Amino acid sequence: MAVAKNRQNKRSNALVITEALLVSYIGYITSFILVQLGLITEPNVENLTINIFLITLAVLLCSLSVGLYEAKLRETFRGIIRRIFVSLGLSYFIVEILTGTVFSSLDMHSYFLPTAISLNIIALVFFRYFTNRLGLLGLGRVRLVVLGAGERASIIEKRMRRDVDRLGFELLGFVPVPGDNREDGIKNEKIIHVKVDDSLRNFLVENDIEEIVIACDQRRGTLPIEILFDCRLRGIEVTDLLDFMERETGQIAVNLMYPSWVIYSNGFHSQNYLRDALDYTVNSILALFVLFFTWPFMLITALLIYLDDGRRTKTSVFYKQERVGHNGKLFKIIKFRSMRPDAEKDGAKWASKNDSRVTRIGNFIRKYRIDELPQLINVFKGEMSFIGPRPERPEFVEQLVKEVPYYNQRHNVKPGLAGWAQLNYPYGASVEDSMEKLKFDLYYVKHQSLLLDILILIRTVEVVLFGKGR
Repeated sequence: MAVAKNRQNKRSNALVITEALLVSYIGYITSFILVQLGLITEPNVENLTINIFLITLAVLLCSLSVGLYEAKLRETFRGIIRRIFVSLGLSYFIVEILTGTVFSSLDMHSYFLPTAISLNIIALVFFRYFTNRLGLLGLGRVRLVVLGAGERASIIEKRMRRDVDRLGFELLGFVPVPGDNREDGIKNEKIIHVKVDDSLRNFLVENDIEEIVIACDQRRGTLPIEILFDCRLRGIEVTDLLDFMERETGQIAVNLMYPSWVIYSNGFHSQNYLRDALDYTVNSILALFVLFFTWPFMLITALLIYLDDGRRTKTSVFYKQERVGHNGKLFKIIKFRSMRPDAEKDGAKWASKNDSRVTRIGNFIRKYRIDELPQLINVFKGEMSFIGPRPERPEFVEQLVKEVPYYNQRHNVKPGLAGWAQLNYPYGASVEDSMEKLKFDLYYVKHQSLLLDILILIRTVEVVLFGKGR
């Protein structure tokens, strides 16, 4: 364990030194830019050096106070961003107070501090993203073992086969536990043949294990409670398989969920009361903003649909369809018509890839999501949000509720024009696909926040610009 502790200290020290250099450099760049723009005069070198040192020291201390240098920080990237904002906000007020009282002789220009703090927020967010994502400085990579080698544990083997799926951790192997369904369990991963007794404790210590993932098929009478208790006291993280998959994949393994996990886990309700209170206002402003830029494309699209087959068939360029919304309430969704007028003459059908019912214009507007633009009307009416699970048809919901566990929980939030599931699983045309998309929808329901909404909006722009829509 001493080796593991030493390695953790080296990670933290490397991070502190690197971020200190980054913050100092950003301070210098800030001064250079402001001078070049003529906003401030060339500062005294000695004063500038002390100012940069003061900002750097404040940022490091505040980052330390909010846990950003904690060696075993288990936080989502959104959580890290929140901590960076808090840290830099505190730093701003501390430096502002100090330079206005104790160090008033430093003559820090009023433009310098807010600009330096703003640029540092951007720089630190990008820096943390790449260090965590790529495992730089030894950050984000945790040495772990999985307790269990049966059917439940096999989801890691199935869902996280690629190296890119394991950037955040180093998996040493799977420890079989009595009661595991080995027939449907781990096939190609390393099996650690160690008894679930003191031998397991010794193995964990000797290999500097930092996290244990509990993934055994049967827990009652099989979990080594005393060993796990001892591990927690030693600082080793003990994580449930569901929490591990949620953290590493951005989805919730619906087929492995059990009621007690839902009851005791965090999330599944919005904790941002300001966001809830301003929900309709923010969505309406966004809708107006999008409408301002897209109305010419909407007008051209309507004209093309009319000329393509609307004039001949006397069918509207718009398509209205009943969907299931917030808390199961039905509403009429509005889209540009992308299918033939007789597309559902034989009843409701799942849309499919290369669907023969789609018109020539329909293929194009679906690819670039132009067919979704009339749903801005649904946003103005308060029936939809910009971000949320895509609303499904009541005929399909009735079927999916029976076949897919926890499907109804996706209706706990308003449906949206864009969603987490659409970014991560872009096509769904069957019950099986709906199960996969539900894993991402429930992740959104559990973690809904303004920051996640912004992330989805940014990534949706990429989908539209590069034609990655269906």
